[in-house]
Amino acid sequence: MKRIYSAAQPTGNIHLGNYFGAIYNWIQLQKEYDCIFSIVDLHALTIQQNPADLNKNIKDLIKLYIAVGLDPKKCIIYRQSDVKEHSELAWILNCITPIAELERMTQYKDKSTQHKKNINAGLLTYPCLMAADIILYNTELVPVGEDQVQHVELARTIAKKFNNQYGETFILPKPLLNKVSARLKGLDDPTKKMSKSASSELNYIALTDSPEIVKKKIKKAVTDSGSTITYEQDKPAIANLMTIYHLVTGLEIKEIEKRFKGKGYGDFKNDLTDRINDFLKPIQERFAAIDENELQVILQTGAKKAEAIAKEKIKEVKTIIGL
Repeated sequence: MKRIYSAAQPTGNIHLGNYFGAIYNWIQLQKEYDCIFSIVDLHALTIQQNPADLNKNIKDLIKLYIAVGLDPKKCIIYRQSDVKEHSELAWILNCITPIAELERMTQYKDKSTQHKKNINAGLLTYPCLMAADIILYNTELVPVGEDQVQHVELARTIAKKFNNQYGETFILPKPLLNKVSARLKGLDDPTKKMSKSASSELNYIALTDSPEIVKKKIKKAVTDSGSTITYEQDKPAIANLMTIYHLVTGLEIKEIEKRFKGKGYGDFKNDLTDRINDFLKPIQERFAAIDENELQVILQTGAKKAEAIAKEKIKEVKTIIGL
């Protein structure tokens, strides 16, 4: 069975875009592959964090992993900082990776622009930690969207460089493009993607948003000129809302157009609000039911399983480089 590794940062709220763009695919993959899913909390430190908020976000993300359907009995779920081998391998990879490779990374350029007062060393070298996350576990496939392929390619480049220098040690991971990869747009701006780092919370629907908040956000979601419910390229706002309707109900776009023929944006938004809340309700109920004891068991069990694999790999790496 091939091994898959994927991860998410505990920064901000997990929203519908995250779920349908990545996590939904993870739920399907755990049935067919040897899957490892991590909360990469060390990566979150490249941006200044409030410690209490970060700790809560880590716990909430793990709970959401379980609430949406990831099963600790079918996959490994763990917190990155619980397995020290990540940092150890990242330093080793830092020492063989050219600065030029890191400077060309899109995310470094973007975050350097967004956080001009905190362009730290971690922001530059985070791809080495990301590569370590992946290759530490003999990962063969990394599920990603098209916009994330660059990260997997750099992990391959670093692994190949190590292999050339010291001998065959790491498997070269390949990107596994998500079968279902809905790139939802912002509710407040359909020209940009839905993002948990957006300046306004009106940009996204979080998986933990209450029915009242969902209603408020959908009511304020921008629409296009006109009032007909049709999916057209020149009507990106309503097309985005129709995509959300399709994803949370399973109805095809043509069926949605037929259902709302002769009706306006108001009717559509009201029904969309109800459909989103129906979709979120079981996730939120499961999320609320996970107590601290269950959470700690999940973390400890996952860390133990991940650490067993990581220790074996880092021992091999240290031996081959002379440590």
